Amino acid sequence: MKQQGLQGFLLKNYIEERAIEIANYIIQYNATVRQAAKKYGISKSTVHKDCTERLAQVNPSLAAEVRKVLDVNKSERHIRGGLATKEKYLHQHYV
Repeated sequence: MKQQGLQGFLLKNYIEERAIEIANYIIQYNATVRQAAKKYGISKSTVHKDCTERLAQVNPSLAAEVRKVLDVNKSERHIRGGLATKEKYLHQHYV
């Protein structure tokens, strides 16, 4: 039983540290959730959950800071998508 308790503690510690590391990465590089997920080899949902739910419990001020970056990214995503589509069609060769 003690072994399970230690493993749970270590796992919780790892998740909290990961959430802080991901948040710092997003803030430092103005990264998107997708970019952070790719960098850390985890899913976009995990990045989102780490930065919104888990981080708020561990470090509320860091959570607020990363929330600002995520909100800006969310408000700009339709613009980025449109630009990516435009780029795609500019580089296609029509037959």
